[in-house]
Amino acid sequence: MSSSVSTATITSKMSHKSSVINETAAGKEQVSALEDGKDYDRFFWAYTEEPHRSRRQAIIKAHPEVLKLCGPEPLTFPLVVAVVGLQVLCAYALRDTAFLSWPNFLTAYIIGATANQNLFLAIHEITHNLAFKSPLANRLLAVFANLPIGIPYSASFRPYHLTHHKSLGVDGLDTDLPTALEAWFLDSVAGKAFFATFQILFYALRPMMVYQLPLTMIHAFNVVAQLAFDYVLVKYFGGRALGYLILSSFLAGSLHPCAGHFIAEHYVFGQHSRAQDAAAAQKAAPEETYSYYGVLNIFTYNVGLHNEHHDFPAIPWTRLWKLNEIANEFYCDLPCHHSWVGVIWQFILDKEVGLWCRVKRKQGGRKVGAGHTQPIEIAR
Repeated sequence: MSSSVSTATITSKMSHKSSVINETAAGKEQVSALEDGKDYDRFFWAYTEEPHRSRRQAIIKAHPEVLKLCGPEPLTFPLVVAVVGLQVLCAYALRDTAFLSWPNFLTAYIIGATANQNLFLAIHEITHNLAFKSPLANRLLAVFANLPIGIPYSASFRPYHLTHHKSLGVDGLDTDLPTALEAWFLDSVAGKAFFATFQILFYALRPMMVYQLPLTMIHAFNVVAQLAFDYVLVKYFGGRALGYLILSSFLAGSLHPCAGHFIAEHYVFGQHSRAQDAAAAQKAAPEETYSYYGVLNIFTYNVGLHNEHHDFPAIPWTRLWKLNEIANEFYCDLPCHHSWVGVIWQFILDKEVGLWCRVKRKQGGRKVGAGHTQPIEIAR
């Protein structure tokens, strides 16, 4: 069904520059600079809107019944309560265990990181108001789900993430995009290994470097609730209990199987070559979003069904498979990943894959919750 979906026109900025500057004597010096690796703007640049809106319209036209899948999922609330309880129980059980010990590390990696990744993605679901009908109830549940993560972030995540949906790939708005500095500095096996190991820190700090959000009451409540929880935990369980939770959060966004979704969702794999010319780059026209249909979706609110999620953000995790079943002709031919572990492995070792393997656009979309509400039309 790819013919029914508008695909962005893509160009490689580096290749375009090379084709132009070769025509001038001065351009030869610039070519030399490019060959020396001084220009690292190797992202795919798109000049049409992101593809999910048009595919959503096509799916609704072909299968209007998919709209019945939208709405809150009651199962999310008890599942969040259970996982929060599990993490508090583990923190209590490890209260006397040395932080730098194998029992603490293995528990944090196997149970804690999986549980906190689950809570990351519970907050992701709740951000789309998919736990309750009430927006306030969703905000409060997100703060509650945040508690075992140890550091307050749920209130800030919401506007940044909703902007990611409204402004997919828009440079300066979509904070999921790596910056040019990151792509240049980490363009090596060691650099990509560093990024994959500490990617939770990049996702936590990058948004604030791109643009800052106005503080609201929910931000204040998020911080106060988290500090109160951390204080009570340390007072009654000890500092090692809090250390376990924070270690779990770090490992959840590090070299952990479930963390592969961070890279798998929007990085372009196997379709970008540093040597390709402008014509080849335009023919490539890679997809911007990639799904994963494997077993790890069980632990991650089906976030692997990422094309489905971006097409219909109002459909909760329990009904994404039904969406795929109903509109399968729209998804069956899209490229997808088969292993999140394989994604991390290839991302680090494949010289043709790096932080620059993302689709970007200069215009379009809008900020959510940042004092900017007017849509920006894409230049045609």
